[in-house]
Amino acid sequence: MAGQDQRVLRDYALLQASDIISSIVNATVEVNNFELSAALITFIERNQLGGHPGDNPNVYLYKFLAMCDIININRESMEAIRMLPFPFSLRDRASNWLQNEEANSFTTWKGRSRALLVKYFPPRKTAKLRTEITSFTHTDEESLYEAWERFKDLQRQCPHCGVPDWLLVQTFYNGLEQSVKTL
Repeated sequence: MAGQDQRVLRDYALLQASDIISSIVNATVEVNNFELSAALITFIERNQLGGHPGDNPNVYLYKFLAMCDIININRESMEAIRMLPFPFSLRDRASNWLQNEEANSFTTWKGRSRALLVKYFPPRKTAKLRTEITSFTHTDEESLYEAWERFKDLQRQCPHCGVPDWLLVQTFYNGLEQSVKTL
């Protein structure tokens, strides 16, 4: 029986490296000498997303994009620069999530980042932060500057909350202590 598969039964039960297919379809790299250096990977690994309930994927994505923006590779697309180091920026639950996604399911940065936000920033988290923003109050121990910084930080945590600017200004002003309003 020439040409038939000559594997033994045990071989069918063993996973082969060729059987592992990534959920990521990386962008085509246009330059010949592109590589992710060990220093760059270490830099990215210092700011990983773990996928834990206290993690904020918006803050993670902001930092990840800032790191990608400092990579200057001649003629290389930002799509490739964002796609290639992405797996190194995840750990724990987030890394498991990426590994468990369907093979070849992420072909663009937009699709990948959206899937991450859908997974780790559910609507209840958005609603909680929107409530924190719209019910903001100035505390006794805070200076005006500290209150403003805390209010802006809440907004950075949820840039998609959809609270109009006029309502943000009104909320901040109404949340200030009366003694600060009269200054």
